Amino acid sequence: MHFDAKDKIIISMYVEDPYVSQETIGKRVKLSQPSVAARIAKLKEGGALSSQIGIDPLKMGLYVAKVDISSTRPDEILSMFRGCPYFANGFTISGKNNLCLLFFSESIATLESIVNGHIRSNPSVSDVDFNIVITSERDYIVPSVLNF
Repeated sequence: MHFDAKDKIIISMYVEDPYVSQETIGKRVKLSQPSVAARIAKLKEGGALSSQIGIDPLKMGLYVAKVDISSTRPDEILSMFRGCPYFANGFTISGKNNLCLLFFSESIATLESIVNGHIRSNPSVSDVDFNIVITSERDYIVPSVLNF
């Protein structure tokens, strides 16, 4: 998808204020409201602009774990957690570790149980780095239902 300068401004304005009006955007990028609406629709259809409803686990007093993993079967590890209520997200990455997983819970013991019982014990895993997130620079929204 190609973005021009106006598209980038529209995306930036939504990041700053998800409730920004099309009229306000139009004044900034010097376009009519219908033109702004068409651009927003194009950005949403292309997946460049989206909104997400969920929870901010850190603001709710929950613990967030960042788990970096070296595995010969990263897809298998990711699929293992797709239905897990504690799983926030997973990333295939480059570098020493090839997988980064994020979990959240009311207790560190639960997070340790997930890591020790399901990740460290997996034969495809050769290295695990388990860390608890202390703060977040921006809001960290997880599209999750609290089922734990």
